[in-house]
Amino acid sequence: MAAAALERATAHLLSLQSDQGWWKGNLETNVTMDAEDLLLRQFLGIRTEEQTRATAAWIRSQQRDDGTWATFHGGPSELSTTVEAYVALKLAGDDPEAPHMASASAWIRDHGGIAASRVFTRIWLALFGWWPWERLPDLPPELMFLPKWAPLNIYSFGCWARQTIVPLTVVSAHRPVRPTPFPLDELHTDPADPFPTQRFASPTSWDGVFQRLDRVLHAYHRRAVRPVRRLALGQATRWIVERQETDGCWGGIQPPAVYSLIALHLEGYDLDHPVMRAGLAAFDRFTVHTEDGKRWLEACQSPVWDTCLATIALVDAGLPADHPALVSAADWMLGEEIHRRGDWAVQRPELEPGGWAFEFDNDTYPDIDDTAEVVLALRRVDHPDPDRLRGAVDRGVAWNLGMQSKNGAWGAFDVDNTSTLPNKLPFCDFGEVVDPPSADVTAHVVEMLADVGKARDPRTRRGVEWLLREQETDGSWFGRWGTNYLYGTGSVVPALVAAGIPTAHPAIRRAVRWLEEHQNADGGWGEDMRSYDDPENWSGRGDSTASQTAWALMALLSAGESGEVVDRGVAWLAATQLPEGTWDEPQFTGTGFPWDFSINYNLYRLVFPVTALGRYLHGVPRPDAVGHAARALPGPAPVPAADRSGGPVAGTSTAGTNTAGTGTAGTGTAGTGTAAAGGTAGTRAER
Repeated sequence: MAAAALERATAHLLSLQSDQGWWKGNLETNVTMDAEDLLLRQFLGIRTEEQTRATAAWIRSQQRDDGTWATFHGGPSELSTTVEAYVALKLAGDDPEAPHMASASAWIRDHGGIAASRVFTRIWLALFGWWPWERLPDLPPELMFLPKWAPLNIYSFGCWARQTIVPLTVVSAHRPVRPTPFPLDELHTDPADPFPTQRFASPTSWDGVFQRLDRVLHAYHRRAVRPVRRLALGQATRWIVERQETDGCWGGIQPPAVYSLIALHLEGYDLDHPVMRAGLAAFDRFTVHTEDGKRWLEACQSPVWDTCLATIALVDAGLPADHPALVSAADWMLGEEIHRRGDWAVQRPELEPGGWAFEFDNDTYPDIDDTAEVVLALRRVDHPDPDRLRGAVDRGVAWNLGMQSKNGAWGAFDVDNTSTLPNKLPFCDFGEVVDPPSADVTAHVVEMLADVGKARDPRTRRGVEWLLREQETDGSWFGRWGTNYLYGTGSVVPALVAAGIPTAHPAIRRAVRWLEEHQNADGGWGEDMRSYDDPENWSGRGDSTASQTAWALMALLSAGESGEVVDRGVAWLAATQLPEGTWDEPQFTGTGFPWDFSINYNLYRLVFPVTALGRYLHGVPRPDAVGHAARALPGPAPVPAADRSGGPVAGTSTAGTNTAGTGTAGTGTAGTGTAAAGGTAGTRAER
């Protein structure tokens, strides 16, 4: 049963590989991406009838029975998302009196109207006069003058927030208002008082302090010294242009891209300027067209992440390490290595570059998580140019070690990006705006370091100790970039075991017990996004999904577990597999901002089950005495007597992670698999 399921899944995964060697699943988020695309095009004067019709059809298809929109499958209605979707549909010509529009506007009014929506939504409305700029937090471009040691300088924000805030300082300085296409009186709780004044909080609270500071900034806006303001705008504009990637996007994600285009347009860049043309063309590459004529936008694209996960999964499934599909994937990943400094070098100016980003083109912001997983993937492939591969691996390892934060853990993009002040700004109500270390990223780095023979390195041990301290009292770990405690636990347990923590260690036993207690009656595991908002009731709870069931199984297998709990999880995967070899998973199991921005990675439902089934059938991979990828037998690993005290120990044991196993280049084990997808890797210039 498990073997047949793995064979079907492996064949399907191979069939999805591009002829250049990469994999990419669609990245679903919510309809604000589509609504804002129409509003951007309206603002720039380039909205077409075809784009509008196809986008509106998609937005309507995502509306719920009560007239609202949510931010994830099965989630609660969300005010700002509903406001933006409603405005986009009205822009498309939908009659406000039509049942689907009337139910949406009634719900919006019942939940506080536009005034209760997030700042980002009201910024979009301000662009068309539907909300006054005076009632929005001010972001002066003079922010660019703050040195990196000053509180609230641009580098105190996480990279995604930084890339968004800089162009918004330009927009905030200009405060543009395009002709209002129609009124939105029906979205106010009181049309006679559409812009209610917000009461100030206590001056002794952070909210009160920043509210009063914002009043000062608004006064400065009216009296800004013109040469100083012009200098600040020029610096912000140059910063934006310098960070445009070769594909025309900014950071490979939607928010910086849309606001950068608006900011540059306000600064005099016409639509025919090469920077503007490239930026708009990038959105075409982010557009997904459905078979029934609808159109929606990915907020981001994940080819590097998907490719390294697929490579690891296929090796775990039993493909030989020199299989053409794996070699092609490795070629492509090697071509994606980043060789220049980005914003990370502000905090690490002496560190040599070497790493990978998440997207096709994002050289400014390589990330620690992708780099760790790409290293693990490359070391699983028997590549015809081992020196080239070894050099890339060595640079990736060195870069990741250099990005360790002072507490011993790792964030996603930056070092020690832990200030609490940015999250307190009135502007920052759209999600997490800093990048502190997380358990899942730290776990992936720890496993990678163990895999390259650095389990006993003091820097690895500091990461291990941080992970042990971060364990929740119930035995789980919080998941920052995947949902949620299942992802965190599925990441940390394999990493700790790989780094030498014995499977009998109390931390591992508590995690195993938590996983066993949270298995669903059907044998699978699932966790709803609401665990970020209400962990007491939702931690480890939700409909069973293929990706989350795989995470649980990978943790249990790495902990040496076998028997009924594991067998029931495998049986659930086999029973729910679709005929073509994948799984149905409408649930969102990926995270951009916990609770505020949720993601459905369409390839998760395939790559993680392949990894889990492969490890169930073939054993969890681990490096043997000579560094080759051996297989641990299923079942509990023996614990040396000297390691039974339960404390952190150096050395290695069985390895594995929710995204990668251990092993080295040049080896592999035969097993299930099918013919490879053909083709060779494409370089950035060739793509």
